[in-house]
Amino acid sequence: MKITFNFKNFDPSDHLRKYARERFGKLGKFITGTDDAELQVNLEVEKFRHIADVVLTGKNVHISAREDSEDMYSTVDLVWDKLESQMRKQRDKDKSRRKGAGDTVRMDVIRFDDGNVGARKHIIERTDHYEPKPMVVEEAALQLESSGHEFLVFLNAETERINVIYRRKNEDFGLIDPGV
Repeated sequence: MKITFNFKNFDPSDHLRKYARERFGKLGKFITGTDDAELQVNLEVEKFRHIADVVLTGKNVHISAREDSEDMYSTVDLVWDKLESQMRKQRDKDKSRRKGAGDTVRMDVIRFDDGNVGARKHIIERTDHYEPKPMVVEEAALQLESSGHEFLVFLNAETERINVIYRRKNEDFGLIDPGV
């Protein structure tokens, strides 16, 4: 992660530079692909106010925070807390999106009507919605084997994606993983 500092209306001490670099460098743990990330830190003094304005841009990330107080170290801490909170929220949102948390699966039962000559019409008889259980592939195979159904939709606990395991004609199992 590339960190750029701008100081306005004061000359920073080496200790302040080191403190701010260490503090903001910890943001890298929240960002994937930190090589592309850029952090712009603007520190400014206006009379008795010490202001920090920070902008973080990277792959799928753009957040900013602004704080002020009567001490520059406190200002750095306050803006760090604000950035950390925003990054945690962003990371948790991305995690839940990847996991598919709260995703429901829709399953329709379709009947084909051959009543019309030359035209085959499908009729949806029933629609079910359910939330797939997280399990490993082996557990899904055992559950499918004991159920007697043709297929099972489940949340793969290893990849955190929706998968379908199905029974093949030769009585083996096949696995559909749309994320591969």
